[in-house]
Amino acid sequence: MAMEKKQQHQCYGAAPKPTFRFAKHWAVLLISIFPILNTGLALDYGDALKKSLLYFESQRSGRLPYNQRVTWRHHSGLTDGLEQGVDLVGGYYDAGDHVKFGLPMAFTVTMLSWTVIEFQHQIAVAGELEHALEAIKWGTDYFIKAHTSPNVLWAEVGDGDTDHYCWQRPEDMTTSRQAYRIDENNPGSDLAGETAAAMAAASIVFKKTNPHYSHLLLHHAQQLFEFGDKYRGKYDENMGVVKSYYASVSGYKDELLWGALWLYKATDNEKYLEYVINNAHCFGGTGWAMAEFSWDVKYAGLQIMAAKLLVEEKLKEHGDTLEQYRSKAEHYLCSCLDKNNGTNVNRTPGGLLHIRQWNNMQYVSTAAFLLTVYSDFLLNSNQKLNCHGGSVDHEEILGFAKSQVDYILGSNPMNMSYLVGYGPKYPARVHHRGASIVSYRENKGFIGCTQGYDNWYGREEPNPNVLVGALVGGPDCQDNFTDQRSNYMQTEACTYNTAPLVGVFAKLLQMEGQKSHDNHNQPLVASY
Repeated sequence: MAMEKKQQHQCYGAAPKPTFRFAKHWAVLLISIFPILNTGLALDYGDALKKSLLYFESQRSGRLPYNQRVTWRHHSGLTDGLEQGVDLVGGYYDAGDHVKFGLPMAFTVTMLSWTVIEFQHQIAVAGELEHALEAIKWGTDYFIKAHTSPNVLWAEVGDGDTDHYCWQRPEDMTTSRQAYRIDENNPGSDLAGETAAAMAAASIVFKKTNPHYSHLLLHHAQQLFEFGDKYRGKYDENMGVVKSYYASVSGYKDELLWGALWLYKATDNEKYLEYVINNAHCFGGTGWAMAEFSWDVKYAGLQIMAAKLLVEEKLKEHGDTLEQYRSKAEHYLCSCLDKNNGTNVNRTPGGLLHIRQWNNMQYVSTAAFLLTVYSDFLLNSNQKLNCHGGSVDHEEILGFAKSQVDYILGSNPMNMSYLVGYGPKYPARVHHRGASIVSYRENKGFIGCTQGYDNWYGREEPNPNVLVGALVGGPDCQDNFTDQRSNYMQTEACTYNTAPLVGVFAKLLQMEGQKSHDNHNQPLVASY
């Protein structure tokens, strides 16, 4: 059910501050070279990082490689595009079904690429860089195939309506694999802009390690951007099959600005920066003050990227416009930090940001990422964030991002990790066709469309396959979570939920390592 619900469901009332109680100790002298024991939940960010990247292997469509680590999956979608005479084998299934939706897939790859650009060193030190690059390339290889000519991009394979009538493993698919495209007569500037952003960002990632591939990605990104800008229109207006699932509510102007800014980062070509500057007002880049960042709405990410350009000496002539971008970026950050005047993001009693009832965790993970990126920016530029509620330093911003990640990993009222496979307690009945049915590698007997519903969907037992690294939709506005397969608002996971967390896990792992190192170098501690 990759469907996105747009209504906003809010819970009102301030979240109570947590109370900590410490037992009194008699005068016992503790002499240790180890850091003082943390009374909170011990979290393993390295394990979370490793598992988050494993998830993308569970979502692969196409012919799986020899080094596939998720062994309960097998080849699927091997005839995708055949009816239309084009090779569309590969890419990712976005969630718990088997449609390949172009817009969320592109956003996933953009975020994976951005996370590597920002935190490559930390991911490499953790030993996960190769897996991160593989996750990106699995998506970009597909985009290269899907971009069959300068003004044609294949946008979707399969359709949600027929797909949702069936509960099958991807290896057994009997549903429609019809492919849909955008072109000059059926434009989709939002999809073209996001795919351009994904390929431009990925070209930066591969620039040193695979320069030929990087150049190829950049070539496609530039063509896609020109196509999206010249033939303007919303993709869901020209491709009705997607409207109930990934409708482009924000329109295409945010994606065109977003794509242009990524192309500027990838090429250093002034024409792309001028596009971002000249269209800042009329495309809403310096007008929209957002409280969310998602596969649909790119403004907050765009504004934060633009704000970071202010420190570049050569761009001083654009200072006024970049300052306007920064103002809107800081509105987003301050609203997450609860420091705006009356326009803050709601929080659950347990302290989790809460935007919407349906798949709320997607907004939490993107917020954690943007907060972490901006915290680093403020640290490196020796600045503070100015909110209505006062100035905030980089440590406080990173501390709040950490609180959101810690909630995800189990520091919450349910004592539940919402990252599947992490920790002692996590969702066992994820709304996911492949995970909920016996593995194809264990039982190759065909399981039909309705047979899956009859024999597997309604089972009380946990899924036979653990969807490791998936970030599910998460709890409601009162921190309640019901672990039922049918509860797709809370138990379905999506690729764009997990993608932003990859770099944040790596950053927090580095931070914990530094803290541990610092504590080891402390003098002996006496505690009473």
